[in-house]
Formats: sequence, structure tokens, C-alpha cells
Amino acid sequence: MKFVIQRVTQAEVSVEEKIIGKIGKGFAVLIGVSGEDTHETADKLVQKMIKLRIFEDENGKTNLSLADVAGSLLLISQFTLYADCKKGNRPSFIRAGAPQHAEELYEYIILKCRETVPVVETGSFGAEMKVSLVNDGPFTVILDSEEL
Repeated sequence: MKFVIQRVTQAEVSVEEKIIGKIGKGFAVLIGVSGEDTHETADKLVQKMIKLRIFEDENGKTNLSLADVAGSLLLISQFTLYADCKKGNRPSFIRAGAPQHAEELYEYIILKCRETVPVVETGSFGAEMKVSLVNDGPFTVILDSEEL
């Protein structure tokens, strides 16, 4: 499982020119699910993400978490995080989880985040989406379950 976390001042996702999810300060998170991922994998990454201290405190140090700044989450499923570009010029997505498996884990991640984060917005699984954001910093962190 991979989470690409961008600290944002605002972010939104739209489908067919209609905004379906929008946040202010918080994290815009692209979520990739592999075929081997489980609820346990999701639990580990969600806890790590929520506890990340990457917002600046009064001294300009990245010392505050999402909860400390009353931040929100925008969660977007993105199977292309498992693109394999080793051979040729056309990416392979063989490591990406099957749609049914990936959607079930994506929905599970949303539920787990909503247990502790008051505002959790989402994209639409499998839809063609447009994502707009203002990356604050810029500050981007990648969490990869294979590295935890």
C-alpha cells in the first residue's frame, strides 16, 4: 500500500466538472493498493499518516500533527501508484490490487480515518477525476507499507 501525502492549504476533486470533495488545510492523499494489502496494512498506514507531525509550530518547526491544526483529509484512490516502468515505455500495473479488493480497502481506509479525523472528503473510486490543490511548502511525504 502506498500513500502520497501532500500538505495542502486547500484541495478539491471533481468528476464530470462537479466538485465531489473539497478541504482547506490538511492532507490531500493519493492511495494505491496492491494485491497483497490487508486491513492490517491499512491500519498501519492510516495511524502513521494521522500522527505525522509535518505542520509548522509557532517556531517554524514541523512539529504539529493533523489533529493539532484541526486539519482535514481528502482521500483519492490512485492505482497508478503501482505503475512498473522498468521495461519499455508503457507502464505495467500488474502489482496494483484488483478493483474489488482495492475498492474494499479504500472504503476501509475512509472509515478508519473518519474515526479520528472530523472532516474526511473523498474522490470516487474508479472514476475519471480532476484533482486541484495548493501544496503547502511544498511538502510531500510517501508512505509505503513495504518500508514500514
